[in-house]
Amino acid sequence: MDMTHCTLCPRECGADRTTGRGRCGAGALPRLARAALHRWEEPCISGSDPARGSGAVFFSGCPLRCCFCQNEQISSGGFGKEIPVSRLAEIFLELQEAGAWNINLVSAAQYLPQVIEALEQTRGRLEIPVVYNSGGYEKAESLRLLEGLVDIYLPDLKFMDPALAEACAGAPDYFLVASAAILEMARQTGPLRLGEDGMLKRGLIVRHLVLPGQREDSAALLRWLAGALPTESFYLSLMSQYTPLRPQPLKALNRRVASLEYGYLQQLAEELGFQGFGQERTSAKEEYTPAFDLTGVEG
Repeated sequence: MDMTHCTLCPRECGADRTTGRGRCGAGALPRLARAALHRWEEPCISGSDPARGSGAVFFSGCPLRCCFCQNEQISSGGFGKEIPVSRLAEIFLELQEAGAWNINLVSAAQYLPQVIEALEQTRGRLEIPVVYNSGGYEKAESLRLLEGLVDIYLPDLKFMDPALAEACAGAPDYFLVASAAILEMARQTGPLRLGEDGMLKRGLIVRHLVLPGQREDSAALLRWLAGALPTESFYLSLMSQYTPLRPQPLKALNRRVASLEYGYLQQLAEELGFQGFGQERTSAKEEYTPAFDLTGVEG
């Protein structure tokens, strides 16, 4: 992939990342904000052992930059430290040694070539699954480069309505792009495979964050998913944790999700035959966002 004219993500900004940064905020080296055990993912990713967790590696920058992002400090704020690819590979192995169930690559799309190189460097030594944790706004052709390197895909499916996607993320093509990406992810992983310990070893989990006032868009997404993939072949994670941390461009987004909104979608998901995970509305708390303080980044 050409870092002098970057077309890695759907934005295709053409930036020379060897001398500057792309629209996503990324340069030539991976920039990390945190690398540590994380216990707030789905149960089959984080587990229940308080001494363990998912080995979450939080990358800085993002090609999507949703207006309601809870990780704004790193997605658009630029916080983080650039490290060589060799250090990234070391971090993967350090998390494995610390007891991580998996290596959880959080918002790594803008560093795909560097991530691939780091995973290649750990080949034969990294023995735990690799999770690709994504906003869903990914080119399917870029994802194909990860085949054989990623065991679990954990994408968001955020919006169907182009107007909503434009208002929230400046990406009216979001659904067209993300739907194709999710089908590619499903092709790569195949059906769900869990270990005897109940932890996911291979497969797809599709997350949908319910937004206030957008019940019908959420319902349309769930119906598309139920028609696009066998519902027993992946998990749905229906999330209620939306928290308005700053004034939003759409009036409806300036509140939390109502119980009736979330309950309606829970019932629809059950009727459509999904298996997976839900959230209590008490999950909508700012403290669920981890501290971005370079933990685990520096050697």
